[in-house]
Amino acid sequence: MASTTTHDTATARAAARREKARRAPAKWLLAPAVIFLLVWMIVPLAMTGYYSFRNYNLMMPSITGWAGWTNYKILWSDPTFWSALGITLLIVMICLAVTVGLGLALALLFHRNFVGRGVARTLAVAPFFVMPVVTGLIWKNMLFHPAYGLLAWLFRTLGLEPIDWLAQFPLTSIVTMISWEWTPFAMLVLLTGLQSLPEDQLEAVRLDGANKWHEFRHIVIPHLGQVLYVVVMLESIFFLTSFAEIYTTTSGGPGTATTNLPYYIFQGTFVQYDIGVSSAAAIGAVILANIFAIFLIRFVAGNLNAGEAR
Repeated sequence: MASTTTHDTATARAAARREKARRAPAKWLLAPAVIFLLVWMIVPLAMTGYYSFRNYNLMMPSITGWAGWTNYKILWSDPTFWSALGITLLIVMICLAVTVGLGLALALLFHRNFVGRGVARTLAVAPFFVMPVVTGLIWKNMLFHPAYGLLAWLFRTLGLEPIDWLAQFPLTSIVTMISWEWTPFAMLVLLTGLQSLPEDQLEAVRLDGANKWHEFRHIVIPHLGQVLYVVVMLESIFFLTSFAEIYTTTSGGPGTATTNLPYYIFQGTFVQYDIGVSSAAAIGAVILANIFAIFLIRFVAGNLNAGEAR
């Protein structure tokens, strides 16, 4: 009996060694990509962290040395930084609500069969393939311009006074541009999730007498739970780093009305040339992104678990 157990143990160890030897080449093949990603991500982050503790202003090259927490104290006492932080969070939350809501509505629409659905899908997806800089220029010069923009022409046609959208409603204009650009992404991902929904589940609830709202609330939404999680996470990352739309339209103004964290860091680096304070702001943005992601993950996961429990 003991010899049998010893033999089985030796066989299992030999199998484990063979499996480890088989997987070894895969690890070596993955190593270059992993090393490249680590260098690409860790080195810039480490340099940013290092410069955030240094006196480093290109306009005052004679002032150098270790600054300690001074740069972070400057940020803490800078009202523009806190304003940029609030605007960043506001843009993220509003754009998430708009893009996910409209994306889900469009996904439900294009999941149905109707004449011209293929052409309509193509037109609805098109904004996602427009570069952010081009998006800003299109909306600034072709739609929002108070003199020869499309909206100005429409207002004059109706006998109304044209609105200078970027001056009077700057944050609303930025949110509109970003939402227009990212709603197709949410629509595509959610439409893919809808196409994987088993038809027999819908037929079963219909036979049980469920109406459209119950079908949507108890079948469609729980099925799209993981897909919604992916959409919210990916869009949050990009909304936190929104820059090109602001740079090409409002330049953070009027005043600081549309200055978010990325544009605040850009101004500190390329306008004031204060690398130390800008690096500290960049570290703050990284911390914000991680905090936001943690809370968002817990919020979405909690809602999904609650939905499954019901």
